[in-house]
Amino acid sequence: MVRMIKPTSVAKIVFGALLSALLLCGDPDLAFMGPVAAQTGIATPSPDAAPPPAVPHARVYLFRGALGPIFSRGMDHLTERIEKIGITADVYEFTICRIIAAGAVREYREKPQPIILIGHSMGGYCALIFSEILEAENIPVSFVVTIDPPQISPEVPLNIERYLNIFLSKSVFGGSNIKAKRGFRGHFASFDLSEHEEVWHINIEKNDTIQEQLVSKVLQVATMSGGFEGETLPLRYVVPPSAAIDLWDSGMSVFARPGDSLQTIATFYHVPLWSVTQANKGAGNTPLVPGERVVVPRHMAPLAEVSAQSPPKR
Repeated sequence: MVRMIKPTSVAKIVFGALLSALLLCGDPDLAFMGPVAAQTGIATPSPDAAPPPAVPHARVYLFRGALGPIFSRGMDHLTERIEKIGITADVYEFTICRIIAAGAVREYREKPQPIILIGHSMGGYCALIFSEILEAENIPVSFVVTIDPPQISPEVPLNIERYLNIFLSKSVFGGSNIKAKRGFRGHFASFDLSEHEEVWHINIEKNDTIQEQLVSKVLQVATMSGGFEGETLPLRYVVPPSAAIDLWDSGMSVFARPGDSLQTIATFYHVPLWSVTQANKGAGNTPLVPGERVVVPRHMAPLAEVSAQSPPKR
């Protein structure tokens, strides 16, 4: 005789099995989603996943030179390029330098963020005066660029972390081969473009190669999590007429191996020979003493790709 099982008993058995499964899984939603969904229901980042891109975070002040609306219009274009990558930037006349600096002090007290200063001609003079005002307030300046500043420009103050001078030594209106104050520990690079006949005082700030590199460096400063580390060996170059304008950030020390020359070192570090011979005042093929210290130019980080970037929402 076959014993019939009541429907209510079957329902109790099924319900009990489901309840046991839910208790074992610990998450009712995962129990009903199936094995694949259960494994991916909780978002666990892969250890190999790339970190999210850093959001640009800086305030850029740009300054035109004398008769700026006529002769320093490249600063306006540079400002637009910086804003397109999502970084706050404004351009001013150098004549109101101290007023803008006072406002920058107040803004920094309210919301500290990296300060970047870029100036052409008298605007370069302003960038250094601006930095001195911030130095008196114990405020650091992350990056300063002077573009053919005048001879009356002061020395680079100690609160600047990264300084770049692009100038024309034969220029009547600019031409200042600026030096840093004693005790300066920031990154320092100076480039004399006087042998590039296509570059003049009134078009140097409009040079597309220079602007592209400056925008890239601004983006680096605005997205970095901390200060630049490593050596701070200053660079001073007269860029040869046929050489590309490559705006390195500073120098680094390397040491010669047996059989090395400046030529082999330049090849190894992928920099032009002239940049190594100028920095070390030596001949390219002359053998070096093993262990001899050699200064090689470097970028603080690979130049950022900025041309294809879309500005993030502010």
